[in-house]
Amino acid sequence: MRYLLVFVIMLVFAPKTNSQTFEVGPYIGGANYIGDVGRTNFVLPSGLVGGALLKWNRSPRHAFRFSLLYAEISADDANSNDPRRLNRGYSFNNTIAEASLGIEYNFWSFDLHEGHPQSTPYLYTGITYFRADHVLLDADFPNGQLENQGANWDFAIPVVFGYKESITTHIVGALELGVRYTFTDNIDGSWPEEVVGTRMPKREFGNRNTNDWYVFTGVNFTFSWGREPCYSRF
Repeated sequence: MRYLLVFVIMLVFAPKTNSQTFEVGPYIGGANYIGDVGRTNFVLPSGLVGGALLKWNRSPRHAFRFSLLYAEISADDANSNDPRRLNRGYSFNNTIAEASLGIEYNFWSFDLHEGHPQSTPYLYTGITYFRADHVLLDADFPNGQLENQGANWDFAIPVVFGYKESITTHIVGALELGVRYTFTDNIDGSWPEEVVGTRMPKREFGNRNTNDWYVFTGVNFTFSWGREPCYSRF
């Protein structure tokens, strides 16, 4: 977070030579995971997510976007509608800290320099690098027990759909739903090979053919500054 603040300060005080418009602001919402423990609802927040995002508008139709977000997630088989999961009785808690960089594409032209009001749906994608605990099943425990085993860093592909609207000529509010397809199947402990480096059939469970997902649903408010840009074609 301190690196983001330093970057924002540098942008604010940088010389305004043909400056593009920048936006920065907070993000808050709910987080849930989709995997091999608990419910499988696409959107059903089990914890909070919060953080900040920064945008560099390169044209009225697209912007480079960087975000830092932190979330808590949990799942419990006792809340599932699947009889097999109800009988199994696994549960876990985890945290996710992610940095994401990519491109936000506006379906309609969105240029605050043209005045207020404006609105548009948008799509964001790019690359996400995130930290979450590895989880491991203790097969010696009578009914099994999922235990956190320390930090794991991995990549994910974000696909975020949103709708934003100008509140003033310098404030934009947005509502968005974003899924992250991860390159790990062990946010929930279902694939212990990622922890120990070898197959452990007694501690494996769930569907090996699908990786874990997590979903952020929330709102963000960004504050813009910068002279009217000479937009490039890039």
